Amino acid sequence: MKPGIDATALAVVVVLFVAVTVLGFKAARWKQGESLASLDEWGLGGRRFGTWVTWFLLGGDLYTAYTFVAVPAVMFASGAQGFFAVPYTIIVYPLVFLFLPRLWSVSHRRGYVTPADFVQGRFGSRALALAVALTGILATMPYIALQLVGIQAVFEVMGLGGSGNILLADAPLFLAFAVLAAYTYSSGLRAPALIAFVKDLLIYLVIVVAVVYIPTRLGGWGGIFDAAEKKFAAADGAGGHPANFSFAAVGQAWPYATLALGSAMALFMYPHAITAVLSSKNRSVPRRNAAILPAYSFLLALLALLGFMAIAAGIKPVGLNGKPNAQLSVPMLFDAMFPSWFAGVAFAAVAIGALVPAAIMSIAAANLWTRNVYKAFLRPSASHAAEARQAKLVSLVVKFGALIFVLGLDKSFAINLQLLGGIWILQTFPAIVFGLYTRWFHRWGLFAGWAVGMAYGTWTAYNIANPLTGAQHFGGSTASIPLLGEKGYVAMTAWVLNVVVTVVVTVVLRALKVPNGQDQTRPDDYLADAGEPGVRDVLTPGATGKSGAAAEA
Repeated sequence: MKPGIDATALAVVVVLFVAVTVLGFKAARWKQGESLASLDEWGLGGRRFGTWVTWFLLGGDLYTAYTFVAVPAVMFASGAQGFFAVPYTIIVYPLVFLFLPRLWSVSHRRGYVTPADFVQGRFGSRALALAVALTGILATMPYIALQLVGIQAVFEVMGLGGSGNILLADAPLFLAFAVLAAYTYSSGLRAPALIAFVKDLLIYLVIVVAVVYIPTRLGGWGGIFDAAEKKFAAADGAGGHPANFSFAAVGQAWPYATLALGSAMALFMYPHAITAVLSSKNRSVPRRNAAILPAYSFLLALLALLGFMAIAAGIKPVGLNGKPNAQLSVPMLFDAMFPSWFAGVAFAAVAIGALVPAAIMSIAAANLWTRNVYKAFLRPSASHAAEARQAKLVSLVVKFGALIFVLGLDKSFAINLQLLGGIWILQTFPAIVFGLYTRWFHRWGLFAGWAVGMAYGTWTAYNIANPLTGAQHFGGSTASIPLLGEKGYVAMTAWVLNVVVTVVVTVVLRALKVPNGQDQTRPDDYLADAGEPGVRDVLTPGATGKSGAAAEA
């Protein structure tokens, strides 16, 4: 790491950071209908985004600091095991193609804003809807925290932070909070949707340059892979494992497979992913995006290989506090390989790439609180304007919660923050996805399955220690699978328990003829499209209260 503050890189980052912040405030008037004084407008962008806006929004939403910092850090520290993120983003889109259009249709026909709204309408259970809402909020916080860790890593490589004074050491987090709070409060979902265009252009520029330019300085791709192989062969030999253990993944098939499958199943359960989908203007938009979003999977594969480039470049990721921190490997690689001005562009791409999803996540969590806690239990008579005000305030509170995760948990392997959220959010899968196709499952069976999955997943994750960092709790995401004796992603084990309990309790309650609640939806709701009878209209930009057709993105 270069000594002192890199003034040139910092200046570039500040200029781009200020530019997107201004863009975030300006977004309040972009594609605006009546005003931002309703949850449909503030929290879903008026439900009028077309294919390309939704593509950039989902790309900015799903490919985050997890992609730019955490995955390459795992590749740098642990080898090919970190490549599980590539197959998981390939598996996920066929799943999306199947169920998200149905969720879009029923949500627009019935006016649902959140997945918990759908669960309430489908199963007639306020308790189950509350469980889904609170789980979504809880799972989102460590994911936002991961974005803030990415910003912190960039600032630290530029020479900021690392002081023993907590206010100075975590200044990047507080700065990120202030910027996020300001333009998210002001512009709602439109801000990250507009900034996502800039973010994606910067990311593609940096990655294209990196994969072409950096290998020329490191002896080509052959030299990069040779350096990585040498590092892991030495580590494997020291640990008593077969040669190339980290590459051949001997004994790692179950962790690799369950991480990939569990992450794929969890990804579109996150409230921010569903929020981006529900903001689209018709049923075809999520299906088109399921077809074109795999372009980001190719980008992710290239980004993951930056971890091996950092090995070949001899990067030693030690923070300003003197402690090893694998999250610094990619920012330090950019710092070492690029001239200061382009390193600044790369740092800005990472920072903006963290701000966009963090904004969407806080909005999605605020939507859940407002619709499924505040309005459902605390103030049922709340007006649209009151809902919007409540959501804006809660979006600030959620960011404070994310700061607690950052300050309280081990950050040396930040990917664990995302995987921890995955353990929780995957437990909402039966209620949401199964509910889109069948009402066979009993509402109390789904609630019991959710409770067992949450309890097992949380307790197991809590007891996982990280031998490398000394963290005694939440230090990893894989543990022994009961009865199999193999290690696997805790989320998948918890999900299997969830489904088993759901089925058993459903069979018992159906046999006892326990009432199963009222289904407010109809079969044709799940196939409805924009313009059809009963599908909610949205306001055209500039309209003042009369409903009209959705504007083309």
